[in-house]
Amino acid sequence: MSRISEKLSRKLSLGIMLLAVPIFVGTLGLLFLQARYLIRKEAMERSNSILNTTVQQVKFFMSSIETSTKANAWLLEENFTPDAFETISQRVMELNPNILSFAVSTEPDVLPQYGHHFSVYTIRERNSIRSFRETEYEYYKKLWYKTALKVGKPCWVEPFGEHTEGTINHNEAVATYCRPLYSKEGRITGVISADFDFKYLAKVINDVEPPYKDAYFILIGSDGRYFIHPNSAKLFRKTIFTDADPHENADIIALGHEMNGERQGTMHVTLNNKTCHVCYQPVPGTDWTLALICPDSEVLTGFHLLTYAIMLVIFIGLLLILWISNKVVKQTTRPIKNLLYMTQEIGKGNYDETIPYSYHQDPIGQLQNSFAKMQESLHENMGNIQQATEKLRLSNDRHQNAIDLAESASKEKEAFIRSVSHQVRTPLNIIMGYASVLYESLKANRSTPEDQNEFEKENMAEISQTIKRNAFLLKRMVFMLYDSSEEQATEEKKSKREDELSCNEIARESISYIKTHHPGIRIRFNTTIPNSTFILTNKVYLEGTLRELLNNAAIHSDKKHIQMHVVKSEAKILFIVEDTGPGLPKNALYMIDKPFTKMDEMSEGLGLGLPLCKRHAVNLGGDLILDTSYQIGCRFILELPR
Repeated sequence: MSRISEKLSRKLSLGIMLLAVPIFVGTLGLLFLQARYLIRKEAMERSNSILNTTVQQVKFFMSSIETSTKANAWLLEENFTPDAFETISQRVMELNPNILSFAVSTEPDVLPQYGHHFSVYTIRERNSIRSFRETEYEYYKKLWYKTALKVGKPCWVEPFGEHTEGTINHNEAVATYCRPLYSKEGRITGVISADFDFKYLAKVINDVEPPYKDAYFILIGSDGRYFIHPNSAKLFRKTIFTDADPHENADIIALGHEMNGERQGTMHVTLNNKTCHVCYQPVPGTDWTLALICPDSEVLTGFHLLTYAIMLVIFIGLLLILWISNKVVKQTTRPIKNLLYMTQEIGKGNYDETIPYSYHQDPIGQLQNSFAKMQESLHENMGNIQQATEKLRLSNDRHQNAIDLAESASKEKEAFIRSVSHQVRTPLNIIMGYASVLYESLKANRSTPEDQNEFEKENMAEISQTIKRNAFLLKRMVFMLYDSSEEQATEEKKSKREDELSCNEIARESISYIKTHHPGIRIRFNTTIPNSTFILTNKVYLEGTLRELLNNAAIHSDKKHIQMHVVKSEAKILFIVEDTGPGLPKNALYMIDKPFTKMDEMSEGLGLGLPLCKRHAVNLGGDLILDTSYQIGCRFILELPR
């Protein structure tokens, strides 16, 4: 008895542990995750705040150059003389120490007395400012000059090297703010430009104290080039796209596209095998984007310390739960001994052992009374159980009969469809034969126009073409009915992939077949794989699927903009059929899987084409996908394993 009681105590203790431990650990886990979320949120807010402050400093730095240039532009327009060019350029440089050089360049022959082209270039050299008149300098070929003329308004030009060609040296890179000058008649007379040393802007940004020790800033241009980066070897030489492997660093490529899109946001990417939190924001007035990169290892330092504390709390909590549950269970199981003895006797087959009613109203007493009442109910309801068992047996027999009838009906349906297909096939072949004979006869008579009325010829040709067209549709319908009569499992057995086919050749054969039955149709064929690329598949089902997709494109479009593409990936061959018809709405995707379903009940067809294509593709080891991102018609992608 003591051994049984101990086993029961252990089981109850285990049950309490199984109930209490998940709740305890789950609660701590939720708190743990919430702490991680709050730490990340705080880091995100902190990083965004510092990034926003840095962007404002950059904007203030660049605005001083913009303001100084704009403030003196109208003076140059009012006093468009070489002396004014030098005087105003000197004053701009003196009032704005951030400007490295300033230039006023005229359009051809605006000042003919000074030559075909004329420019005043002012530069800061150490502690002095010098101006030069340039008549032979080909400034009109420079990017800053052409950009200002093209845009027709003030703009920033991306960093360039004045004395370098090709790769830009980061030690010589300058950024230019340019503005066109206008005459009183509104004609562009020249361009003013102000340059600043990009090293100074890098210093302004890098002087900002980052939120974490190993955090750093990067600045990229419209093409993804690095303008500011801790690794000077990448500056102006590499882009965020060329610096990453498209397969292993897809997240970095995605970050580059987000930053190039002049968006503001945050992302998690892996840089140098470290997960980093990246905040990015465009620089106003330019095509540049500034990003602050913070390693997660530093962001989550407090979180890692919290992990050890949580593990210690879990260990202590589990010990307390185990001790308390053991004490409670031992005290609770003592009154169960007598009841345990009586139930064991009944379990041995001693049904004469009667469980008495208890006068105690505690849970143990209620349990004993329930056992006593159960014992009485077992004797009273034994007959009822036997009757219920008999009724259940009869019900099962009826259900089995219903299943047999359903299977019989399914077989009859299949036999009916096969019979209809067989009956239609013979007249179909006769129609096709007569249509061919009639068509060949018309071709032969074209050489003797005097023997046959031209109008009669045209009518006979049209009749022949109509017969062939309707015969083709009838044959297609019969094939679908015959194909749909097979169950999924039956088709799987027949879809043995034992045919080695050329991918390009099977595509061309399908296109040729459709052109035969749709005169005047244009189907453009594109392939990125050589003709020697073969696929192991089932020719009947693959050819039928491609023909059906092309036929649908021909029926539902203008027949002039249909394309078939054949491409491959690492593990798949893709057959892509697209047209410019009305397409399928997103809420009609179910039509691919549900037979006998059409967009319009009055439309041509049985609603079997796409479901059968889908079933064939799956049985060939691939899939049929409707590309919902294609908006100008319909695009289906047939994927097959290589």
